[in-house]
Amino acid sequence: MKHFLKFVQILKGAFLYKKLRKEQEVKYLIVGLGNIGAEYESTRHNIGFQVLDFMAKQKALNFEQKRLAYIAESKFKGRKLIYCKPTTYMNLSGKAVNYWLQKEKIPISNLLIIVDDLALPFGAIRMKKKGGDAGHNGLIDIAQTLGHQNFNRMRFGIGDEFSKGHQVDYVLGKWAGIEKDKLPERLEKMSEAIKSFISIGIDRTMNIYNGQ
Repeated sequence: MKHFLKFVQILKGAFLYKKLRKEQEVKYLIVGLGNIGAEYESTRHNIGFQVLDFMAKQKALNFEQKRLAYIAESKFKGRKLIYCKPTTYMNLSGKAVNYWLQKEKIPISNLLIIVDDLALPFGAIRMKKKGGDAGHNGLIDIAQTLGHQNFNRMRFGIGDEFSKGHQVDYVLGKWAGIEKDKLPERLEKMSEAIKSFISIGIDRTMNIYNGQ
């Protein structure tokens, strides 16, 4: 009986240690913004989805439909990465971001939002620790839901090669011509920047990748 009780104590201790390790695990939430549905695939507005798909493919990860988002998980340098593609559509992105931050107990400093940006030339990458929404509906909703704009974001330039009155058609249009040819290299560069953010933080990553 004494040996049995000792064995139970060992098991209990191992369970508590494992639970503590899990609670102390450093986690990152990487959110790619976009719209769900076949009609939005490979469109400029869905660059957030595309870079997460690119990274998931590199690691042979599968996204699972969970609450408010498609989720995939991986490890990188001892950290847990949660890739999130909201299923709420762009205008309600904040619901998914807030839910997964709270569920996984992830600090705001370990959140990265990936969005498209009309103000940057195609392929340009710009990372910031905080800032305005620049009229981007996804960022607007995230800021309103979180109650602040102090979250990391990676903007990817899609250019502004559209005629007056055709902004929506352009943003929701598919990559074409030179854009389509150069996109794989740009996705690789964004993937590198995301890994850098996780490894060395936002400040050093901004110095390395902004403008590349």
